[in-house]
Amino acid sequence: MGINDPVIAEQTPAEDFQIEQRWKKYTDEEHAVWRTLYERQIKVLKDRAVPEFYEGLNALNLNEGGIPDFEKINEKLMDLTGWEVIAVPHLIPDDIFFDHLANRRFPAGRFIRSRDQLDYLQEPDIFHDVFGHVPLLTQPVFANYMEAYGKGGIRALKWDCLKNLARLYWYTVEFGLMRKDDGFQIYGAGIVSSRTESVFSVDDPSPNRIHFDLERVMQTDYRIDDFQQVYFVINSFEELFDVTQQDFAPIYDFMTGSDKIYGLTETLESDHVYNVGTQNYAEAGGRFAKAS
Repeated sequence: MGINDPVIAEQTPAEDFQIEQRWKKYTDEEHAVWRTLYERQIKVLKDRAVPEFYEGLNALNLNEGGIPDFEKINEKLMDLTGWEVIAVPHLIPDDIFFDHLANRRFPAGRFIRSRDQLDYLQEPDIFHDVFGHVPLLTQPVFANYMEAYGKGGIRALKWDCLKNLARLYWYTVEFGLMRKDDGFQIYGAGIVSSRTESVFSVDDPSPNRIHFDLERVMQTDYRIDDFQQVYFVINSFEELFDVTQQDFAPIYDFMTGSDKIYGLTETLESDHVYNVGTQNYAEAGGRFAKAS
């Protein structure tokens, strides 16, 4: 019986939705699926993912013995940034999720997709959650950003702005790009763990790539069933962290009274829209300037 077997899967979670990982219950086939996903993703990510991602992979040795044992990787992760990975049975309520992040706990699903779902599944599994998210938690600045996001989420519960905050998570933690000298590199977990979007996000000329702007991001729609049509680009993790070091209350107050949501292909005159393969950005309307 594997980890997905109903008898094993049935486990009453704690109040904070934590469950045991039960690493010894994974079957050889489940470990083999992890290795298949890992090996093919490493190949496609070559020169496409940020260096910090590879540093995290190496620090945690996520290619050792199939599916990672949370107890083992938590020893290393705790020493590096004070974070830990906890197992949860499924997607968890917002308030619980934010509280875990605010206390440097990353909730991860413990199940792994089947071999016929290698390219897509709707609910995030352990490969997405651990391979995609956890390596960057070894990096102090990004680890600080994730904690700050959790604390910001707790505050956002007092406003009607959870959708806006979800867009910030989507366009940074899940689908963020970073600007490099020779183009773009991936740091978002939704891209890093996807074989096809890893290529599309940095190589395809069709989506808009816009320099990160906090309020713009929080008012931009997104889709969950196809490649993104817009990606937001940062220069560094320090830039991303700095935007969280402000009082979000005025932003929440503004957005509570606003129903303005930008479409997936919409550009604004104020947008810095990057061109694929260059370090130039084109302002909406066709004017070009050197990015600084």
